[in-house]
Amino acid sequence: MNTSELIENFEFLDSWEDKYRYIIELGEKLPPLDTKFKTDEWKIRGCQSQVWLVPSKQADGTMNFSGDSDAMIVKGLIAIVLMIYNHTSAARIKEIDIGDVFARLGLKEHLSPSRRNGLEAMVEKIRYYADVFQKGQ
Repeated sequence: MNTSELIENFEFLDSWEDKYRYIIELGEKLPPLDTKFKTDEWKIRGCQSQVWLVPSKQADGTMNFSGDSDAMIVKGLIAIVLMIYNHTSAARIKEIDIGDVFARLGLKEHLSPSRRNGLEAMVEKIRYYADVFQKGQ
């Protein structure tokens, strides 16, 4: 699913409760992260829950990310972030207006400040990895 489809799915849902359930469903579909990656090296700082994010470079020059959390709603938020950034070039990752995407999904006004901070920490880490990848090319 791409960002446009994700936004369309959220627009179809009437209430925040429906969107919340959808976020949890997305998290349930997220493939589990291998326990060897659940270490401090891959842990995202600034998240209230435990969150791990692992980058990988693809043969076509794009980046993919795998992630996991110990909280269901956060797993869903990770799934959303991965839908936005996976299969994307490092240069494009740095151009994405994630604030606009989050606003269109209704995440800004409905998430607690600590969840928003965690979401922002994930995005910052993805941009960091994109920068490292771009410099290493």
